[in-house]
Amino acid sequence: MRSGRLTGRISVNAVAPGPTNTRLLDVPAPMRAQAAQMTPYGRIGEPEDVANAIAALCLSDGEWINGQLVFADGGFF
Repeated sequence: MRSGRLTGRISVNAVAPGPTNTRLLDVPAPMRAQAAQMTPYGRIGEPEDVANAIAALCLSDGEWINGQLVFADGGFF
């Protein structure tokens, strides 16, 4: 193994989704509605919302983003 600086472009980021409409969000409808009210958009996320955040990090425009935790939660609080 070579010592020294890496010469490749390796970017390490993490994406933290909020409540997302998948089978992992196995909660009663009233809890889903409550979670939806806790976002500025008034809905829980869709898998595509999280995928779009991941895709943005993979594009060349996102190459300067490194070592970050990106919350793809629609502003969930």
